[in-house]
Amino acid sequence: MDHTLHQRLDETEKTDAVLTGATIYGPDDETVGTVSHLHGVGSDAEIVIDVGGFLGIGAKPVVIRVAEIDFMRDEDGTVHGVTRFDKEALKALPEHHH
Repeated sequence: MDHTLHQRLDETEKTDAVLTGATIYGPDDETVGTVSHLHGVGSDAEIVIDVGGFLGIGAKPVVIRVAEIDFMRDEDGTVHGVTRFDKEALKALPEHHH
């Protein structure tokens, strides 16, 4: 997928309502997880990503900073993000407990 033409989200759009459910892609454009929810607002927020599993079952929730993800909208307006972390790197993070 070519993300260069996708519109980046501005700081005011980095909210729980906009980002929850967004697909997160790793460096090789593989799907690495889905946004579960946010703690905080803007680039200082922490984002909980469900990694692995199938249809949300067996997924491991992990936390990284929103600043670690390049969030954007594709041509259809669908919000997604790209991170430098691959699935294995995310799975290696400590599990997030609510």
